[in-house]
Parts: sequence; C-alpha cells; structure tokens
Amino acid sequence: MSLNYIWSGFFLVGFAAALAQFLFMGDTEIFKRIIDGTFESAKSGVMDIALPLAGVMTLWLGIMNIGEKAGAVNLLARLIAPFFSRIFPGVPKEHPATGHMLMNFSANLLGLDNAATPFGLKAMESLQTLNPSKDEPTDAQIMFLVLHTSGLTLIPVAIMAQRSILGAADPSDIFIPCMIATYVATVTGLIAVAIRQRINLFDRVVLGWLGCSTAAIAGLIWYFTQVLTRPEIELFSKVFSNLVLIGVIGGFIIGALWKKVNVYEAFIEGAKGGIQTSLTVIPYLVGMLVAISVIRNAGLFAFVVDGFSWLFGALGFNTDFVPALPTALMKPLSGSGSKAMMISTMQTYGVDSFVGRLACVFQGSADTTFYIVALYFGSVGIRKTRYAISCGLIADFAGVIAAIAVAYIFFH
Repeated sequence: MSLNYIWSGFFLVGFAAALAQFLFMGDTEIFKRIIDGTFESAKSGVMDIALPLAGVMTLWLGIMNIGEKAGAVNLLARLIAPFFSRIFPGVPKEHPATGHMLMNFSANLLGLDNAATPFGLKAMESLQTLNPSKDEPTDAQIMFLVLHTSGLTLIPVAIMAQRSILGAADPSDIFIPCMIATYVATVTGLIAVAIRQRINLFDRVVLGWLGCSTAAIAGLIWYFTQVLTRPEIELFSKVFSNLVLIGVIGGFIIGALWKKVNVYEAFIEGAKGGIQTSLTVIPYLVGMLVAISVIRNAGLFAFVVDGFSWLFGALGFNTDFVPALPTALMKPLSGSGSKAMMISTMQTYGVDSFVGRLACVFQGSADTTFYIVALYFGSVGIRKTRYAISCGLIADFAGVIAAIAVAYIFFH
C-alpha cells in the first residue's frame, strides 16, 4: 500500500511543481520536458536496463548454479549461518538463500554491481520459497532488501574511475569517506529493521560479528591510509575486486569438476532463468522509472535545494554542502540519475572542490532504494512493501548525514 501512495505521489507532486512553474514562472516547456522524460525513461527501463540485465542474469545465474552443484554456496551458507540465523530467524540454517545473500553482499562490498544484481535476485527468489503470502514480503526479505539498499561498499571503483576521467588530482581521496558513510548507512538499516522485527542485536554472536566487521573496516582504513600510497590504492582497487570475482568463478568450476558435475550442463540449466527474470521485472521497473522521471523533470529538486539553503542559512549553519544535495536526493530514486548529478556537480564546482568531493561521497554512501524495491520485489511478484521503504530511507538518511560529516572532516 505504501508503494501505491509513493508512486501516485511522484506523479501528483511532479504535476503540482510543473503547474506552479507554468503559472508563476512562465515556463511553457515544462510539460513537454516531463512527457518527453516519461517516454525516455520507459524506453531506458527496457532497452538500457532490463534487456542488458537479461544477459548479465543469464551469465551469473549459470555460474551460481555451478557453485550450487559444487557445494560451494552451501559451504558459504554454513560459514555465515551463526550470524545470519540471528538476523534472519525465519530462514532455516543451511537454506540456499543464505549462500545467495552472502554472494550478493560480497559482490556489493567489492563494488561489482553487475555481479551483485543477479546474486541478489537469486537470493530474493530463494527467500520467496519460504514466503506463505506471495504478494507481501517476509521479515527476512525486508531485512535483506534494506541491507542491500544501504549499499555497503568497500571499494567504490566506479566513482574513483569517474573522478580520474574528470582529472582529479587524487581520484581515490573519497575512498575512506565513502567507506565510512556506507558503513554507517548499513548499520543504521540493520538497527532500524531489527527494532521493527524485535531482533536481539545484543546477542553475543551478533555483537561478535558486528565487532569483527567494524574492526576489519577500521583495519582496512588504517592500512590504506598508513601503508599504501594513493596510486597503490587505485591499483589495489582495480586488481583485487576483479581477482576475487574471477577466483569465485574458477573456484566454482574446479569444485564442480572435482564432484564430477557436468559443468556446461549445470551452467545452461541455471542460465535459463535469466531472461524470464528480466522480463518479469519490466512492468515494475518501467513504472518506477517513469514516476521518478516526472519529479526530476518537474524541477522539484531545485525547489528542495533552495529550501534547504534558506533553512540552514536561517539557522546559522554552514551551507557549503547544499549544492551537492541533488546527488543525495536523487540516489534513492535512480542510480544513473544520481551519477549524472554527481558528474554535473564536479563539472560545475570542480572535481577537487569540497562540493565535488561531497557529491562523490553521497554517491557512494547508499544504494538506490526505490529502484531496488521495484526490481527485487517485482522479480518475485511482491506488491506490498510493508516497512521496507521506510527502513531503507532511514538508512539512506543516515548515510547522507555521515557523508556530510566525514566530508567536512576530510575536505573542508
């Protein structure tokens, strides 16, 4: 029901903003921009997202099936089971969904979006087998989705690459701030869902895993800042992420051959579901992208940013961060839209400016909540979102606040 109101609200608020600009500002092109945007977004949802996703899904669902036949996914599930059994109490131990979720989180950690999405959709499909009410998400599906939308990423490869293209003196200088901001968003999302689901986060197993994760991230921050040079950080980011990915593929294949599995047949068997999954999500994806394009082309973000600038200025706060807010506002709605905002901000204010760097940290602090809800829930036919969106937005908000704080510490 919440998605129904949100989707309708995007259109109605966008129309109201456009009408105000037409009546009071004389913008006669506003309605044309909105309609052109809806056609473009509908086309993009199918041609630029769903169809390319079919190829990626076909590949990675095939690889995933090889891993399952080899027993590697079940092995990963057993390793993470003590922690996952606490935060996903509705998922039986050693259920395939555990391994699928772990593969998704691992790909996200390494900034490997192309691999993370197929793993995530496979995880949602596995969790759906435990769902007694097929049009409404289970607690486990909500927890998984919110942790995914919080976008925990250790290596923001794409952002650093874009900064390098635009001529940044040090493309990797946003690396540590992004890591801190996205970790804050993830922990906040976990806490928000745990409160709703009455999960005991003070369980010693949960505290142990969270403590070790925090210590590991702190150790990485120390290593990258104290041991490696900036060029070495960039090299590490490029090599390590892809090395891990090819290692996973190689490990799955070797394990399957060891178990005398017909690897090629296993790949084909798993790959068959790729196209069907991509076709299933098209209506959900197009619907959400078109609604998002309405508020974007209606110029709503400009009104919001101006309002924030006036509000924070009146309260006596430093407003240097405000010009970077369009990236933060767009991020929960559209990954490509927020990337465009980030690039535009760097081009306008300078790639090494405070605003330009903050826009990059915003881009790396969380994932696209509404897009992921539409894609992941849509892939299994879930229509009611319960509190998934609200908890996802809480995590996004925490990531934005953390991004602003660390940007002032590192760059201001």
